[in-house]
Amino acid sequence: MPLTPVSNKPTPLVVVDNLRIRFHATGTANSEPVKGVSFDIAQGEIFALVGESGSGKSLTAQAIMRLLPEQANYLGRILFNNEDVIQASPERLQQLRGDRIGIIFQEPMTSLNPLHTIEKQISENLFHHQQLGKTDARARTIALLHEVGIPDPENRLNSYPHELSGGQRQRVMIAMALANNPSLLIADEPTTALDVTLQEQILQLLQSLRAKFGLSVLLISHDLSLVRRFADRVAVMQQGLIVESNTTDALFANPQHPYTQLLLAAEPEGEPTAVAKDAKTLLTIEDLKLWFPIKQGFWKRAVGYIKAVDGISLNLRAGETLGIVGESGSGKSTLALAVTRLNTCTSGTIVFQGRDLVPLKQRELRCIRKDLQIVFQDPYGSLSPRLSVGQIISEGLELLGLSKAEQEQRVIKALTEVELDPTSRHRYPHEFSGGQRQRIAIARALVLEPKLLILDEPTSALDRTVQKQIVLLLRRLQTEYGFACLFISHDLKVVKAVSHRVLVMRHGLMVETNDSYTLFHQPEHPYTQQLLKAAFATGL
Repeated sequence: MPLTPVSNKPTPLVVVDNLRIRFHATGTANSEPVKGVSFDIAQGEIFALVGESGSGKSLTAQAIMRLLPEQANYLGRILFNNEDVIQASPERLQQLRGDRIGIIFQEPMTSLNPLHTIEKQISENLFHHQQLGKTDARARTIALLHEVGIPDPENRLNSYPHELSGGQRQRVMIAMALANNPSLLIADEPTTALDVTLQEQILQLLQSLRAKFGLSVLLISHDLSLVRRFADRVAVMQQGLIVESNTTDALFANPQHPYTQLLLAAEPEGEPTAVAKDAKTLLTIEDLKLWFPIKQGFWKRAVGYIKAVDGISLNLRAGETLGIVGESGSGKSTLALAVTRLNTCTSGTIVFQGRDLVPLKQRELRCIRKDLQIVFQDPYGSLSPRLSVGQIISEGLELLGLSKAEQEQRVIKALTEVELDPTSRHRYPHEFSGGQRQRIAIARALVLEPKLLILDEPTSALDRTVQKQIVLLLRRLQTEYGFACLFISHDLKVVKAVSHRVLVMRHGLMVETNDSYTLFHQPEHPYTQQLLKAAFATGL
């Protein structure tokens, strides 16, 4: 697609001209995932790239900072302030990265160093690019954490990434990217792990920075409602090509390309099959508490507690889906980990299939694991990079005593069910997009045909068309196999389409629970009303 000059706009800050990206010796069928992309971004403009996972959006964005693997070959031009990035030396690239160009990656858990505190990771940028002293760097770090919505930032400085929720980790990534007031911010799914209220806050923050500093933003997102509200122009990518580009208002009002029309029409809809009246109770949780001590002083005495889950009680029947919603850090994922006994409970009971899991030792839990599966929020961090997709999915099957041929057939079936090519089982996780990796994680859980499936933000990394497929897939499989489901998500549209009942959490507490129809149409608690208002304000 030829480069089209932007009329009535200042000189572009970024010009991508006929960019082609080729990979050599990767063993993949698609050796040219980006096939001649052209666009420009003006100073102070928010430019959005949208499209399905695997369309080449993230590769294009990372190419601007030359972050692709060594086997990547760039053809075309990438100009930043009239400087050709493709021809830049490694030393010059180090100067640009993190200073004039910031980036927010799609998967914060794998982008943050697990061995360093939050303060150290943010301060690194400030030490390197601004030569700030320790005191000034700490003050700047606290201010950044406050700006991106981290509660009580002073007490979070010494936290490690694993001690934060998915949404909080994403906010830390945003703070790191904004630390040096860059000219260009590449935001690769910056709101993926965030609840609807925080999505609004983060994008309002980006808009205020644009107004204050003339910040340009390359926004990559599958959330078309947010793109519509915050982007100035939009380009739609499909299979490595830009198939349509226009101002945001014009593109949403009158999409020309059939693929753009398909994207705009893709919304999760419908409702799950009704639960059988005689369905037995599969899971009962009573007064569950998970309190984590706050230790200070030389002797590390507990001076208080973080009440991540504080007295939650619920019931779940076979074939029923309970949606769990709430802000990032409300305790949703902590509750899920407690049910699987991956977190140690402070008190309470978790009765699964008539057996209390809380007092059981890990050896006693092994026989239960087959019937109790979880899909984690971060698909890349939960998939072993050393195993092929087939090995990852069949890992649990090995414990069932199945032959290699039977395992192979089960893997092929699971991949087919999540809309992936079964021949991809010989490839490795890094060769897939974020959305494809999430589908692999779902296939790994489904292959064991569990009685209870816990899904922690399973669609957060997926574009709308794939979300719709996954929703239909989960409903079909639940009808076919009769498993119960705990569905954790900040996407209320998806929750409404899959859930029989909904539980709303805030600060570790259950503030409201009801059947799906009643909660969405007649919410009682002010917090629930606030969530729904924010969701519908962004068009979810």
